[in-house]
Amino acid sequence: MAKILPILASLSTVFFLILSLSTVLVIGEDHGFGRSLDRKLLGYKKEKLSHFKFYWHDILSGRNPSSVPVIRPPQNTSTFGFLTMIDNPLTLGPNMSSKLVGKAQGFYAGASQEEVSLLMVMNFAFIEGKYNGSTITVLGRNPVFHSVREMPVIGGSGLFRFSRGYAQAKTHTLDLKTGDAIVEYNVYVLHY
Repeated sequence: MAKILPILASLSTVFFLILSLSTVLVIGEDHGFGRSLDRKLLGYKKEKLSHFKFYWHDILSGRNPSSVPVIRPPQNTSTFGFLTMIDNPLTLGPNMSSKLVGKAQGFYAGASQEEVSLLMVMNFAFIEGKYNGSTITVLGRNPVFHSVREMPVIGGSGLFRFSRGYAQAKTHTLDLKTGDAIVEYNVYVLHY
């Protein structure tokens, strides 16, 4: 009997270790507050690369502007320090009469003391087709007078959960008197 107890103890230890290891393999590595998961358990399979092209209408003038200044810049700077909230239309073409596919909602702020460079924080909230209700989130630097600007896509919701990519912005038209602008966006997104 004395010889069997150590054997049973070591067998139960081995059984416990195998059970623990299989549990970690199934549910992921446990760190107390987070764990690794197999993406297939959430229904995510192979990633897709999608391209979206639309026009962003930044309207500061008129009776119904889509961009509203919230904080004006200090007197000693041109644009540094201002903040503007946006609910800008996204259309298929550069004309406002073109088909509306969504809204850009968020804000932009003057973020440079040397040049006109904006911090862009916005969601492209889509209202068309299978993308209706889904968003792509952009957060990045936008040096306005560069011919093409690139900003990171940092995520999204709906069909764009766990997405990443980049958005290229190219000014289509800019009215220096009113501040109204139309910007062509090409957005490349990796998503499930």
